[in-house]
Amino acid sequence: MRRVILIVMDSLGIGEEPDAEKYGDLGADTLLHAAEGTENFSISHLQAMGIGNIQGAAQGKLRISPEEVEGAFGKMRELSAGKDTITGHWEISGIETKIPFKTYPQGFPKAFIEKFEQKIGRKCIGNYPASGTEIIKVLGPEHERTGKPIVYTSQDSVFQIAANVDVIPLEKLYEICETARGLLQGEWACGRVIARPYVLNADGSRTRTSDRRDYAVMPPEDTMLDKLTKSGKKVYAVGKIHDIFDGKGITDWVHTTGNENGIDETIRAMKENKGDLIFTNLVDFDSLYGHRRNPSGYGKAIMALDRRIPEIKACLQPEDLLMFTADHGNDPVHEGFDHTREYVPVLISGEHVRPGINIGTRSTFADLGKTVTDYLGAEGTKLGTGFLSEILEGENR
Repeated sequence: MRRVILIVMDSLGIGEEPDAEKYGDLGADTLLHAAEGTENFSISHLQAMGIGNIQGAAQGKLRISPEEVEGAFGKMRELSAGKDTITGHWEISGIETKIPFKTYPQGFPKAFIEKFEQKIGRKCIGNYPASGTEIIKVLGPEHERTGKPIVYTSQDSVFQIAANVDVIPLEKLYEICETARGLLQGEWACGRVIARPYVLNADGSRTRTSDRRDYAVMPPEDTMLDKLTKSGKKVYAVGKIHDIFDGKGITDWVHTTGNENGIDETIRAMKENKGDLIFTNLVDFDSLYGHRRNPSGYGKAIMALDRRIPEIKACLQPEDLLMFTADHGNDPVHEGFDHTREYVPVLISGEHVRPGINIGTRSTFADLGKTVTDYLGAEGTKLGTGFLSEILEGENR
């Protein structure tokens, strides 16, 4: 039985794309700067999978002897316009986003805010681009005193709603987000609405909880997930994958509380044979370290994943493919606090994967999704060129 375990290391880019200047991202290199900013940085298992041997990755500083690389490796360039989570995941799954999702650098229109406030029965505060951890420091006291939710955005197409769970209970916050999702269409189009619950600590500090929820727009056409489920395959989503695709093409899912829990749930899904495709997003790289511009924390998170790769591999069956990639960059030393336009890595391991194969630079993330559908025997998406014949041993594999 064939399975694919596809793990997205959310935001782990490996260097600026040729059009990075257009996005204000010249010099961005998430992997390099996380590695340089972390004392005693060591990722031997990812290196064995080939991450350091990808052309240009970490400026060659993590390269090992080609004979030591156990699987196939390469990098992918984003074809779509944009550098956000939805765009990256959708492209992996076969959709090119030609027109970037609308952003709101001056905050959301007054007409929308008034309609939103009318619908939810309370006023809002904020409505400007901000770091999520900073805005709850600034506006938290007013929110807690008045019950007004904190709304904010970023350079991405997002409408984020922060609330203290003792002021606005979690289910009520989700309900408010669903109301926003229903309104953010047409002239007020927005890629994602994100619930950002937090707690007030005894020392007066505020900490975001792991109960984040993303409410994304529906994919405009069938993705690799739909192709797989329509062919009778099971697609099991771990982490925010379900939210990114609005559940479309997914047969079962589990939300997670962070990277470690995401790895735990991936391993559980492998052991319990939850899906022909087990599709995981590890969000901490992006949310805890990239956006917060914390290179040391980012590097330590990569090392923590690296330490658990043997556990993941121990659950592989003979016909499994294990794939690691990313959806965009988020350089932890870059200016601002938003994503960066970067190449992403592709690492593939499995019993029948030819060792040391370099698949080069792919012109679209969709090549990965096409390879997944090819391997699992489903119809592929229109976008993408698979590389299965390049990486597998034996002509008929």
